[in-house]
Amino acid sequence: MSIGVNCSHCFPRHRPYSPTIVSSSSSLSSIIVCNMDTSAGPSLFPLHRCKTLHLVRHAQGIHNVDGDKNYKAYMSPEYFDAHITPLGWQQVDNLRKHVHECGLAKRIDLVITSPLLRTLQTAVGVFGGDGYTDRMDVVPLMVANAGNSGRAAISSLNCPPIVAVELCREHLGVHPCDKRRNISDYQFLFPAVDFSLIESDEDTWWKADVRETKEEVAARGQKFLNWLWTRKEKEIAIVTHSGFLFHTLSALGNDCHPLVKKEICKHFANCELRSMVIVDRSMIGFDPSMTNYPGKTPSGLDLPSDVVDEKAD
Repeated sequence: MSIGVNCSHCFPRHRPYSPTIVSSSSSLSSIIVCNMDTSAGPSLFPLHRCKTLHLVRHAQGIHNVDGDKNYKAYMSPEYFDAHITPLGWQQVDNLRKHVHECGLAKRIDLVITSPLLRTLQTAVGVFGGDGYTDRMDVVPLMVANAGNSGRAAISSLNCPPIVAVELCREHLGVHPCDKRRNISDYQFLFPAVDFSLIESDEDTWWKADVRETKEEVAARGQKFLNWLWTRKEKEIAIVTHSGFLFHTLSALGNDCHPLVKKEICKHFANCELRSMVIVDRSMIGFDPSMTNYPGKTPSGLDLPSDVVDEKAD
C-alpha cells in the first residue's frame, strides 16, 4: 500500500479494531494499531503521523447524465466545466445533512477542492455555512445562482476553510468537461474560497489533444498525498473526481487483505463520502504530537522493573 518511497498508507476509517487497518477512536490516544502485512500481527504508529481524510466525489454533473448513456458525450464542448444538475443539488443537500447529523461537520479542519465548477459547488454546498445574509464584513462562499444553479448564496461563517488545489483535478485532457475556467471567474462566483495556491489564472494543465495516462494520474495523486503532509490540519475533507480517486487509490492497498484493497479503490458514486486514514511512514510530516506527555514531572527515580531483571541476569 506504499506510495512513492513507502511514505504513506491509506486505510478505511471505520475499522477501529481490525489488525489490517489504521484507525483512531479517541483524541487522547497517542498510537494507533495497524498492520502493513496481511500475514503479520498488529504494529503501531504514532497518532501525530496520521491524518484522517474524508474523500468525496462531486455531485451529479450535467456531463454525467449523457455520459452514463454514451461515453462519447464526454467529448461534447457543451459540457465545458460541467455544473451540477438539480438532482446533483439534492445529493449535496443529503450529504450535507449526513455530515451534520454524524458530527463530521464539527471535526473537519480543512476542505480541499478541485478547482472545477462541479467540485466547488459540491464543496461549498456540503461543507459551507448556512444561508448567506448580506453584510459588509463577510463575503459569501458562493454567490446566488452560481453556475446557473438557481441556489441562494452560501455563507462563509461557521465552516472550515475551503482551499482549491490543482493536484486533485480530474483526469486531464481531451474531455471539455474537465477543463476549468479562469480562476478570476471562479473568484467572482466563490468569493470566500481560497484560490491562492493556484499559480495560473488560465488553465495550463488541460490539453485538447493529449490525455493523461492512468499512470500519470496515479503519480499526480501520489504527489497530492505527499503534499498533504505539509499541512498542519489532521482531519481533511477532499472534494474531487471519480477518475482521480480511482487511479490514485488503485495504486494503494497492495499489501492489504484483498477485501480491504477492494474497499479502498472501488469507484465512487456521485456525492459519495468515504473516510480513510493515511500514515506517514517516512517522516515527511513535521507535526509534533498534541497529546503526548513527556512524564517525569517532577523528576524522580523511575528505573523499570524489567531493566532491573536484565541487570540481574
